[in-house]
Amino acid sequence: MKLFSGEQEIRQNMTFKVMSIPAKALSTCIILTLSFGMIGALGQVVIHDIIPTFQTSAASVEMSMSPTEHKKKRSVTSESIAAPQRGDLFSELSQPVSKTKKPPFYKAEQFVWTLKWTHIHLFGMGMIFIFMGVISLLLDASPKLRTWLIVLPFLGVLIDISAMWLKAFVSPAFFWLHIPGGGVFAVIFAYVSLRALWEMWATSQRQK
Repeated sequence: MKLFSGEQEIRQNMTFKVMSIPAKALSTCIILTLSFGMIGALGQVVIHDIIPTFQTSAASVEMSMSPTEHKKKRSVTSESIAAPQRGDLFSELSQPVSKTKKPPFYKAEQFVWTLKWTHIHLFGMGMIFIFMGVISLLLDASPKLRTWLIVLPFLGVLIDISAMWLKAFVSPAFFWLHIPGGGVFAVIFAYVSLRALWEMWATSQRQK
């Protein structure tokens, strides 16, 4: 009984509700900075991954063409001009099979790009949720809830990275794994941030 009471006392003395103003200010700045970073990451995912996955605009394709390719384009039929340019989700349906010799797997452009993306994404998102894990520890919540809030974002990041590799080398259909993977860490990030700010500034106890 005394041990339980001691644990309760430690928990109550290490929450946002009883933190000093400087500690709250630091925590708030960390949350806001990470929030802006997450918004930027979401925009990058939408622009560089989701939109190209479904369809590449004809304008962007035309801008990347050389003068010679523009001349060739004028000679094609109206049917081929009207055909939309598909992204990687539909690449197997729209792109002709290349007969040129493929480079070794580890030298392929897709492999090198995916490896670089994994390196940046894993370290970047890992650092974000290390900070968010510390913030989750300071929430006035049960140990079980805080444990899930710490673990689930890391699982979401691993699912998101797995989706990138699977859709690149197994099937474009694995694109849909980005939804549960990214959704898990996005929802928990929002929940932890809002709850921490609420506990710090809306329900905090006055310091004597």
